[in-house]
Amino acid sequence: MTLGACAGLLISPSAHKNFEFIASGMIVSLVLAHVISGWQEDRFLNWLQQPTLDTTQKHGAFWASAADRIVRLLKNKEAQRLASEDSLRQFLAAIQASPHGVIILDKDTRIQWSNQTASEHLGLDPKLDLQQLIGNMLRNPVFSDYVNSKTFDHEVIIEGRDHRIDSPHKVGVQLFPYGDGRILLLSRDVTLIEQAETMRRDFVANVSHEIRTPLTVLAGFIETLQTLPLSNEEQEKYLTLMSNQAFRMKSLVEDLLTLSRIEGRHLPGQREWVSVKKIFAHIEEEAVGLSLKLHPLLPDRQRLVFELLNQDEAAEISGSASELISAFSNLISNAIRYTPSAGEIIVRWSVTESGGIFSVKDSGPGIAPEHFARLSERFYRIDRSRSRDTGGTGLGLAIVKHVIQRHEGVMDIESKMHSGSKFSLLFPMHRLRLGNLHSTVEQVNGI
Repeated sequence: MTLGACAGLLISPSAHKNFEFIASGMIVSLVLAHVISGWQEDRFLNWLQQPTLDTTQKHGAFWASAADRIVRLLKNKEAQRLASEDSLRQFLAAIQASPHGVIILDKDTRIQWSNQTASEHLGLDPKLDLQQLIGNMLRNPVFSDYVNSKTFDHEVIIEGRDHRIDSPHKVGVQLFPYGDGRILLLSRDVTLIEQAETMRRDFVANVSHEIRTPLTVLAGFIETLQTLPLSNEEQEKYLTLMSNQAFRMKSLVEDLLTLSRIEGRHLPGQREWVSVKKIFAHIEEEAVGLSLKLHPLLPDRQRLVFELLNQDEAAEISGSASELISAFSNLISNAIRYTPSAGEIIVRWSVTESGGIFSVKDSGPGIAPEHFARLSERFYRIDRSRSRDTGGTGLGLAIVKHVIQRHEGVMDIESKMHSGSKFSLLFPMHRLRLGNLHSTVEQVNGI
């Protein structure tokens, strides 16, 4: 329609009526659009107060585009939140699995969080002890002085939760400041380390004492020989005593070297086989010589019995021949030293369903039960003066214990006061090769 025609239409009388109708419709449409827009705006604003990720909710065209953008942002934020929570869970799980105790303290040293290991070390409850002052929970003077010193560049050792006099439990604790005044407390179980350090100190002290005593005697005799005129008999007497002390030091050094060699070697394998019969021949010759030296008088000579049954003669043990001979010899040597003259010592090898058993039984004074647990400790002696009189070094049973453990066996002790003692070494069946007896033992074991 041309501009002229439109003008004509508007000028014509009928055009006024049409214009009024159109204008009214436009006004109604504008009002309706405004109402709908306001309603959609209110609906959108209400949705913004508690936005959801529900994309099925309808909005107007303009508001729908804005809502879609917001929903995408919310989804990204939710994914990031879930990822952060998962990372936090994994991090806390890793700390819970740590062998070290972990405690987070605020600037006032109140407990904010702790793992289960810290509870085992220090006796804390990860839930009930939250917001408690760490100083109130660990009432230890050493730890209190450590906290108050504000110097945390070192670790302190305190008693752990399970500490007892007969069963020590030591825990190392160190504080690490971080962040805005917060403190990280780390703990570790140092019981075995402390025990090893104590054993090291005791070992050095014992070795020094054991060597110093014969050296003092030797130095005194040497000074006597150098300064005093002595008869031949006196010189011979002093030289004999000096020889005994020198032999004692030599034995001590040899036992120390034996222990060092045993501890430094790889575990004995099962490819090297040692004849029990040959071991018996060797240790019997040594035992007879030692018994004659310590008990030279024929009427009071000890009775030595070595029992190796015919069916056991072909038996072999897999392992180190030198270690086995050392262990067997030490048991026999102890029996000879502590059994009085005219006593009896029975050395036996036998095979049972459980394995091979090497045992030494004597008729000596016996051992009280309270000493059993410590007999294999280095330099542990029931009677120190008597041990020195017999020439013992205090290392024999320590060597025996190491050897039998390295050969996957166990040592058993039976003894009563005034009724003698019996020491047995049990070797597992898989470390035995029994020769002619092999098939018999297999039948017994049901193989």
